[in-house]
Amino acid sequence: MAKAELKVTPNSRTIAKKRRREQLIKATINCIAKRGIAGTTMVDVTQDAGLSLGIVNLHFQSKKKLFEETLLYLSDEYEASWANALKNAGDTPAEKLTAMVKSDFSSKVCERKKVAVWFAFWGEAKSRPTYLHTCAQNDKKNISVVEKLCKELAKEANYTDFRSKAFAISLAALTNGLWLDLLMTPNEINRNEACNICFDYLAVVFPDHFKREN
Repeated sequence: MAKAELKVTPNSRTIAKKRRREQLIKATINCIAKRGIAGTTMVDVTQDAGLSLGIVNLHFQSKKKLFEETLLYLSDEYEASWANALKNAGDTPAEKLTAMVKSDFSSKVCERKKVAVWFAFWGEAKSRPTYLHTCAQNDKKNISVVEKLCKELAKEANYTDFRSKAFAISLAALTNGLWLDLLMTPNEINRNEACNICFDYLAVVFPDHFKREN
């Protein structure tokens, strides 16, 4: 009986530790969305999470580490979202690109407080190499996949001089701009409208594959 308990206990502790870390990261997201990076303290995070300062220090050691892990959490969540969308999409490049665009404006990814935190970290990236690296790598992976899909679409449409990488970068810029609009003027645009703007753009560039939204 004692041996069975020993097998269960480490797993239970690992699960509990993972949940506690996620609880603290989500509290950090809430705080940064409200106060910004400079205005968020460890005390703010502990109060939002309903935990003690000692628990935060136990799991993250420092505010710097907590913030870095929070950015990594968002980055991993974003990549997992579009990767899963690709996995469940149809076989054609148009279907896959459609899935990726929709993923960018899904309720989980395009949640207002998460968008606020993304921009908060980008605002600090110039002076924080760790933030810059994480944000840049996140964009690089996404743009690389979009570029590959665009090459396939251009080949199907017989575009002989199509700049796939430039288009992938421009689509990412459009998405980021729409995210900013959703953050700053939520009463003037919603996620569905923002997503449709991206498809309007795709319809102009790839009229054989996409239709403009009504």
